[in-house]
Amino acid sequence: MFDTATRLGFGTYSLTGDEGSAVVETAIDTGYRHVDTARLYENEREVGDAIAAAGIDRDDLFVATKVAHFEEPEKTPEYVREAVTDSFDRLGLDRIDLLYHHWPKNQDEIETVLPLLAEYVEDGRVDNLGVSNYTTDDLDLARDLVDVPIAANQVEMHPLLQQTEMREYLDEMDAQLVAYSPLAQGEVFSEGAINSVAEKHGVSEAVVSLAWLLSKENVAAIPRSSSIEHLKDNFGAIDLELDDEDVERIDGIERTHRCEDPSWMTW
Repeated sequence: MFDTATRLGFGTYSLTGDEGSAVVETAIDTGYRHVDTARLYENEREVGDAIAAAGIDRDDLFVATKVAHFEEPEKTPEYVREAVTDSFDRLGLDRIDLLYHHWPKNQDEIETVLPLLAEYVEDGRVDNLGVSNYTTDDLDLARDLVDVPIAANQVEMHPLLQQTEMREYLDEMDAQLVAYSPLAQGEVFSEGAINSVAEKHGVSEAVVSLAWLLSKENVAAIPRSSSIEHLKDNFGAIDLELDDEDVERIDGIERTHRCEDPSWMTW
């Protein structure tokens, strides 16, 4: 699903209004070809405006959005279908590359939402079905519910939360992991192993952390930044090739840190 151009995407959480749209347009101009948004972010229209303004051929851009987060209203079929219709309208697109079930509160929501989203893949309006913050038990259920392949699970992943078990599970089902909070909301900047690799290559800790994620097979990353300087710096991860020693050093980090950890989740 993801190729070299799209494995490093751009997250858009909290990028709203004209300023948010301008940041997303700059990200596309910088070279990002995978843009990630969500109904919950309330910025799909801004993302759509940025896509239109950037003038990139539609086939060269990978657009992902998400619906049915646990904070959204009750997940009736009517609500889910209206949410997807709204996403198409706000993005200004007639095709979405990847449509995620954003974050279920429980498996009852999965049973309601996922088959409805699969219908959009079956009718050709969505290219790939994704899920987000699914546990392995949730993925077991999902595979029984729908015939459409689960293309990706978007979860928190970074050098301080390496998601080894989840990556192995997704490899087995021929799906990909999309890493949100790939810089652990700044926590990676003070990690010694990352500091030393960054110094060795003369790059930022952000670039090292993103390059480490991209060194993992079937992993994509979606860093988010409102800073033009930082989003351009982050894009340098595409060109940084870590050697085996670098990767092993970061693999060896024993600290475990979660940025997103609701008390009710059964990670």
